[in-house]
Amino acid sequence: MPLYLLALDASSSACSVALLRQEDASAAEHLAPEHLTPENPKTECLARFEMTPRAHTRRLLPMVDEVLAEAQVTPAQLDAVAFGRGPGSFTGLRIAAGAAQGLAFGLDRPLLGISTLEALALQAHRRYHLRHVVTAIDARMGEVYAATWHCLKDTVTAMSAEAVLAPEAMRLPSGETDWVGVGSGFTLWKRFTTDVQLSMPQHLCDLEPRAEEMAWLAARDFAAGLGQAAHLVQPVYLRNDVAWKKPA
Repeated sequence: MPLYLLALDASSSACSVALLRQEDASAAEHLAPEHLTPENPKTECLARFEMTPRAHTRRLLPMVDEVLAEAQVTPAQLDAVAFGRGPGSFTGLRIAAGAAQGLAFGLDRPLLGISTLEALALQAHRRYHLRHVVTAIDARMGEVYAATWHCLKDTVTAMSAEAVLAPEAMRLPSGETDWVGVGSGFTLWKRFTTDVQLSMPQHLCDLEPRAEEMAWLAARDFAAGLGQAAHLVQPVYLRNDVAWKKPA
């Protein structure tokens, strides 16, 4: 029987949904994480991606219906559900978490939360063959959500913890100089230190996290047995204060 995994994301100005189909999932070797790559002919991913600022609530679930209808898959056939757990837009994270938790709970399926920064790194690696990636998402309030990654053969390894920080506070792991920055956080390029800028020959501001990469990462985690009950998987905000607070 094939494996079906649905992923949703609303962590940025974009809204996206992806359905990953893994053939012959009953064979244990096909569930091994190293086989869950875009190059595996037994695996395919059907995705939708739209730039929909302030329309996530209206578009997310209809996009799920569209993808399932195109694949001729019913919700009952899903084996797991995943969502972009953050960091990102507080409102968007709550929308995606609520939709994913509702689907997983209603279907009695495991839920997986996927890092938006890791998904962004995987996208950059797959599209541009980048090896050392700095992902940064605009966190507003003059800060960015950021992390650094080493990417090789569709495997993404964290080289620093995810953090929310001012661009001036960003530091890169020593020993590498061919970093490429990706994500909306690099619209604040002039605020990064000279050392960071010199270690980063290029930066791409227009990439947004996508459910497509989240589906691949979720398949890896699902194969590793990391799926959880719906109520146990929560958004990761990184910042404690969800909104501005008036001074006392």
